[in-house]
Amino acid sequence: MISQQNRRLAAIMFTDIVGYTALMQKDEKSAAAVRTRHREVFQTKHQEHHGEIIQYFGDGTLSAFQSGVEAVECAIAIQRMLGTEDGIPLRIGLHIGDIVFDGIEIYGDGVNFASRIESMGVAGAILISEQLNEELKNHRHISTVSLGSFELKNIIEPVEVFAINNDGIKTPSPSELKGKQKKHLKTIAVLPFANFSSDPENEYFTDGMTEEIINALAKIKALKVTSRTSSFYFKNKNIPISQIGKELNVGIILEGSIRLSGKAIRITAQLIDVAEDYHFWSETWDRQLENVFEIQDEISLLIAEKLREQFGHFEIQEHLVAKQTESLDAYEYSLKAKFHFNKWNPEDMHTAISLYDKALELDDKHVESYLGLADCYGFLATTSFMDHAEAWQKAAQLTHKAHQLNDRHAGVYYQLANLAFFTAVNYKEALRLTIKALEIQPNYVEAQQFMSFLYLIAGKRDRGVLHLNKALEIDPLSQETLFYKAYYNYKTENYEQTIELLDRCLEHNPKNIPASTVKSYCLIKQNRLDEAINYFDTIPSDIVIEADKIGVQAIAYALKNDAFNSEKLRNRLLEFAQNIENYHAQSYLFMLYAATGENDKAFEWIKEAMENNSPLLHLHFVDPLVNSIKTDPRYTEFQKVIFQEIPEVKKAKKKKELLDKETALNYTNRLLKYIEEEKPFLDPNLSLRTLAEQIKINPNQLSWLLNESLNKNFSEFINGYRVQHFKEKVADTSQRHLTLLALAYDSGFNSKTVFNTFFKKVTGQTPKEYWKEATMK
Repeated sequence: MISQQNRRLAAIMFTDIVGYTALMQKDEKSAAAVRTRHREVFQTKHQEHHGEIIQYFGDGTLSAFQSGVEAVECAIAIQRMLGTEDGIPLRIGLHIGDIVFDGIEIYGDGVNFASRIESMGVAGAILISEQLNEELKNHRHISTVSLGSFELKNIIEPVEVFAINNDGIKTPSPSELKGKQKKHLKTIAVLPFANFSSDPENEYFTDGMTEEIINALAKIKALKVTSRTSSFYFKNKNIPISQIGKELNVGIILEGSIRLSGKAIRITAQLIDVAEDYHFWSETWDRQLENVFEIQDEISLLIAEKLREQFGHFEIQEHLVAKQTESLDAYEYSLKAKFHFNKWNPEDMHTAISLYDKALELDDKHVESYLGLADCYGFLATTSFMDHAEAWQKAAQLTHKAHQLNDRHAGVYYQLANLAFFTAVNYKEALRLTIKALEIQPNYVEAQQFMSFLYLIAGKRDRGVLHLNKALEIDPLSQETLFYKAYYNYKTENYEQTIELLDRCLEHNPKNIPASTVKSYCLIKQNRLDEAINYFDTIPSDIVIEADKIGVQAIAYALKNDAFNSEKLRNRLLEFAQNIENYHAQSYLFMLYAATGENDKAFEWIKEAMENNSPLLHLHFVDPLVNSIKTDPRYTEFQKVIFQEIPEVKKAKKKKELLDKETALNYTNRLLKYIEEEKPFLDPNLSLRTLAEQIKINPNQLSWLLNESLNKNFSEFINGYRVQHFKEKVADTSQRHLTLLALAYDSGFNSKTVFNTFFKKVTGQTPKEYWKEATMK
């Protein structure tokens, strides 16, 4: 029991039945039955886990526990029983903190916190606070995943929210939560640059330049850069910057334009602070096209510098863009090829192949073209628009050539990982290579997606969702990421949500083969067997894989106890399976045997698949369609052999501080003395890099020093001196003849918007209000 009249630390649980009020209005009898069942389960589970129900609401409860672990165990038991077995949509929020319980009611910060977390949730989920998550770290039977930081009502600082990730518990994505997600300052989306050339055909070049800048910025590990797919979602759409920033969850937007005329190029770019809704920097470059890679490097480095000056420290390499090729024509062919590749259909894929071939005729060492070609053939292989073996063989040759030319390219290792999985059927090697790609480029969204996929098919959902959430952060609007989100829901047996997400994929692309296939599985798992049987007659005929259709129908007929049709279709699968390369038919036989309880035959297939090196063995081994054999002891033994010891991405080691304490103190004193004596802030063109040169320190070290020793970014530090200088000028009666803007420029500001925004942020007043007060004294 919780001690009465006593302030203490306790675990607080808030729950709520989603949609209960609407159910009451619609059907009071059903609502009463739901509430009765709800209270029965709560009383039983609280007794088992030593919890105390403090209060029932019409659609929820408030309860307390002495132990945070027991509170979570109770929540899991309740959610599984009510949500999974009874279909009662429940959301649960938990926190551990100070409470006061006077025997009648419970109150305190802990209660408020738990209430806020619960209100963010979705049906089937259990959300917990960071404090409670710390309590669970040594309890391996409870799995959690971070959903990011959120701003909660009446809570001063943003808080990190976690979700319980155990089997049978829904793990929502950050975008599904109802709270306001904290805007991370070091986040940027690069919108497609506008094509201002007279020739609209130059759009391929504009898109290519945008993508190169995205790729360059993505190399900065401390900067979160939205992937190309999500950024290009807004191409040619008239949507306010504030809305784009919200949808992509970024703090900064980069937009610009490109004008190409012969071999001359003009590029403009500007950075926009989404929260403050103002442009804080812009620049124009007039250059010659033969220096295209130097231009990309110059622009990317300058953008990175301005982001660091404005929003805080991160290290920047000396160069972000390497010269790809000496042949400008080869580069242009590769950009045109990429333009067609991104349309994701067979016709444009073949166009891309011909363009990449032309690029390689001009430069047979162009790594990007080899990887682009490998991507094209991989697409044609996985979508069955080209002979599977022939396409993967071509992809393999191209990828190995790229690897010979550059063994530090993240894209090379991603392609090698695909080959390891789909052709060599080497699961562990596929994981190792994907991890290598992420070590080189953590922002590589395709590798994050593939890592999520690899963990999910091995049954490692907790690891899979971590990489899925990273992919969603980088590429929230991508159709590919949307599919992987649906796939995660399928693997966690949330079929209703899976179908909803897959329907969105299919609405965008009716010929999405993986989405159609997984949807047919969901129909079976939902016992919508007639729909599953007829499903392949409702989708485009040119994407129907015959073995898939027969396999799904065979399983559905078997579960309908239609022995005649099931046996007929099984025989057809057996005929197909005689061809050792017909992996689809073989895998459906495995799922059919498992679904019908013929365990011995199912395990015989596993042995045969291992001998034949079937790529679909890994794909279907933990599929929900084979749940019935997972309790057989042989299943666990095979799982150990097939997936062996599964490695995971190692957390990056904490880097050594750039400066030791004594050196940092010496540099700080040197900096402050220089600022006071030389007043470099009066130069409107002063940058972090030029200031670093003046005091003879590396720019990365100066950035670190400002953040760590002075707790300011460059902009705050320099503009603070400018504001002070402005105030001194306002106080000087001899300066009163000058306008506010003139005084601002004399103080080192070079932008009216920046001056007004920063001045109000620091003083709480507009410059005009301050001037008025100061001149009245």
